[in-house]
Amino acid sequence: MRRLDRVSLATALPADGSVWPYASLALTAVDHDLSPILLISDLAEHSKAIASDARICLLFDGTGGLDQPLTGPRLSVFGVAAKSEETRLRQRFLARHSDAQMYADFRDFNFYRIAIERAHFVAGFGRIDTIEGAALQVDPGPWQALVERETDIVSHMNEDHAEAVGLYATRLLGLAPGEWRMTGIDAFGCDLRWRGQVARLNFEAPVFDAEAARKALVDMVRRARATAA
Repeated sequence: MRRLDRVSLATALPADGSVWPYASLALTAVDHDLSPILLISDLAEHSKAIASDARICLLFDGTGGLDQPLTGPRLSVFGVAAKSEETRLRQRFLARHSDAQMYADFRDFNFYRIAIERAHFVAGFGRIDTIEGAALQVDPGPWQALVERETDIVSHMNEDHAEAVGLYATRLLGLAPGEWRMTGIDAFGCDLRWRGQVARLNFEAPVFDAEAARKALVDMVRRARATAA
């Protein structure tokens, strides 16, 4: 869920006196507690559907690039959508999708937080499991100090250590060179982006505050520089 920046969003759309399943592409980010975040126009069919029935389903598809997609992982998340004006949700979403800043302040656009009820996980043929919502509800309390400093850390890395961010992508993740930027950081890793490509770099151990995050980021730079180009 942290690694992907888009989902298939399914809602129950009232039409012609009945209700029809309606699915389409949506951009997403996740909060520190793993709640998905969406930005939707009131003019969108999904907004009309949510206004009538707030229950939705999000498909996180991790099968991209596989020769046999059905052998790859995908997660269907069932939850309840609610409009939110939380500043953190807005910041996390726009950091991941900077182009959305062009329309995020339009009157007819709203951010939504999804309260997860349960999920259906398929890890490949015959590898299927139902996950209760409680197992996907992460408590960010232990690293609240990091949550409060996230924006500062991300800005600092992009403005003063852009080379390091690039090394994370190319040396540690084996991705193509580009103008990689950090879009978010949490207790378990950091998120990177260059144009339409996103990447997730996990920490070797969780970090709970800005100082621990700094040490982890410095250590990763050292490892990246020690890795052959």
